[in-house]
Amino acid sequence: MPIILLLLLAVCLSGCNTIVMNPAGDVASQQAHLVTISTLLMLLIIVPVIALTVLFAWRYRKGNTQAKYTPDWDHSTQLELVIWGAPLMIIIVLGLLTWISTHLLDPYRPLSRIDEKRPLAANHKPLEVQVVALDWKWLFIYPEQGIATVNELVTPVDTPIRFKITASTVMNSFYIPALAGQIYAMPGMDTTLNAVLNKPGTYDGFSANYSGAGFSHMRFKYHGMSSADFDAWVAKTKAETGSLTRNEYLALEKPSEREPVRHYGTVTDELYSAIINRCVAEGSVCANQTMAADAARVKADIAKKEMEARLCTPSEKLALESTARKN
Repeated sequence: MPIILLLLLAVCLSGCNTIVMNPAGDVASQQAHLVTISTLLMLLIIVPVIALTVLFAWRYRKGNTQAKYTPDWDHSTQLELVIWGAPLMIIIVLGLLTWISTHLLDPYRPLSRIDEKRPLAANHKPLEVQVVALDWKWLFIYPEQGIATVNELVTPVDTPIRFKITASTVMNSFYIPALAGQIYAMPGMDTTLNAVLNKPGTYDGFSANYSGAGFSHMRFKYHGMSSADFDAWVAKTKAETGSLTRNEYLALEKPSEREPVRHYGTVTDELYSAIINRCVAEGSVCANQTMAADAARVKADIAKKEMEARLCTPSEKLALESTARKN
């Protein structure tokens, strides 16, 4: 009966789209490989422990009078080496894998390859996409192309993408399982994700961090296409009459659910910087300007105190008094 249930479960799961373990991007593929290796290493301990638990329960059951009875046994050096040595070695290997992959898969780290067979030149220029998590929708700005979209992301395949990510009000999480791991989007902050898509197609993207009433509908479609098709899409989007001005952004920023896909043929310069620095509204002071003014004021105060301290030293006082008497 248990075997039949397991087979039935396997048949049911065979129809699932396990995109996390079968992604379309190189970064996500490396992450999936890391998950597989880590799971197998842990199973080296889990499977024997489960098997031995069942074996011991069966062998030393009350009704087994043939089992060897050794009430005075209390130690085995060989058994201790196996019990402590095997987990220790697995922990060491897992630690090394975690250390190496943490650095290699750092989302801020520029990509060094398109996939395992195609390296990237050191001076390559990635396509930049600025991502803004709004309530409850996604805004994508293409600064080089001068266009923007709502709830639709389009990039060419086999092209390094650098996502610059922020949020308007509350923290969200930008996540495309087929592309790479999730990266948090936080208001007033700028996070980065470097990734590449290797297979054309349409994939799901969403927020993986609860952000309020409309969180469930905070989803978008990610379209991967050839470079030629991407250029054609950019040209078509540029022909759109919509313009993402500061006032248009302030209207878009207001909470709304199930927002339809929207295209903007032009985008106000430095809009993403204004969003990060909380100064989209006309007349508002940017956070970076406030911080620069505060830093300059603190620096001036420190310099003034240092000057006063130097003038108050006994030697300088005597010099000043001597000069005054001579005059």
